This record gives sequence, structure tokens and C-alpha cells, in this order.
Amino acid sequence: MNNTNHLRYPIGRFEAASNYAPQLIFDLLNSFAELPGHIAGTALRLEAAGRLNETYRPGGWTALQLIHHLADSHLNAYQRFKLTLTEDNPTLRPYDENAWAKLPDNRHGYFVSQNMLSAIHRRLTLTLSALSLETWKRPCHHPSNEQVVNLASLLGQYEWHGRHHLGHLQIILNK
Repeated sequence: MNNTNHLRYPIGRFEAASNYAPQLIFDLLNSFAELPGHIAGTALRLEAAGRLNETYRPGGWTALQLIHHLADSHLNAYQRFKLTLTEDNPTLRPYDENAWAKLPDNRHGYFVSQNMLSAIHRRLTLTLSALSLETWKRPCHHPSNEQVVNLASLLGQYEWHGRHHLGHLQIILNK
């Protein structure tokens, strides 16, 4: 992977597993549950170093924007999981993440977004850890890639998404 790709995809691109076995689901769920703590610790170090307004690559988002984006994105994840659990093969609503990043709430400190991310992950972890293996197969339609995915794959995507942006924050921290 060249340096530009490494900056853009510090942990590589998302690849869905060919089989979401029970142990993999368990591991993904644990990693997903731990993400807010990793973000909080990294955010504190970034703040102490005066790097919240630095980007991980030219044209990339700042650390502050990344933290707000994680809260926004995982708020959408919360809704997507709940819809898939309560409706038959729902179509997930896309949103313009770049437009969301430009809204006024993204210009302020990260504490509200950090707390929001923690609460979302806690609520989702409580719900998802109670699912049967059969329930993890519930499908939903993802219009951005015109694919039908199941809850296990959706968990894989959001677990990767969190680590992906944590990687961006760590790049800024380690400059």
C-alpha cells in the first residue's frame, strides 16, 4: 500500500467476512463496544498536543471533524440496526456525510459527540449482544452499494469504520 493509500485507509479497506461465525460476531461486538474508550483516550491526547484541528492527510478531515463524524455515522448505524431488527429487509437511508460535517454543531468541542458515541455504542451493544445467531442473518438493503447485507455484515462494517477513523486520529497524534 503506498503512503497515500495508507493515510486514506490506515487499516486497509473494509472486506466483509465470507462467514460470520459466532466467534467472529462476538469479537466484532467486543471491538465495537470498546471503540468509544479508544476514541476518548486519543481525543484527550490530541487535545493536549494541540492537534484537534490538524488533518491526517491533505484534503482530509481534522481530528475534531472525525470525532463528530463518528458520532453522526454511528447515530445512523443505530437507526439502521433498529430498522433491520424491526422491519423486513428495510432499505437503509443514505446521508451526505460531507454536508453533515459542515453543519454548525461540528465546529464546537468534541465532548458532546464523544458522549453521544459512547451512548450509542452502549445501547447498540446491549441490543446486539442479546441476538440469536439466526437474528444476525436478518437482511437490509444498502442503497449506496445496491447490496443486501445482513446484521452481522453491518456490524463488521461499523466495527471497521470505527477502527478506520481511530487510525486517522492516531496518524494525526503521531505526526
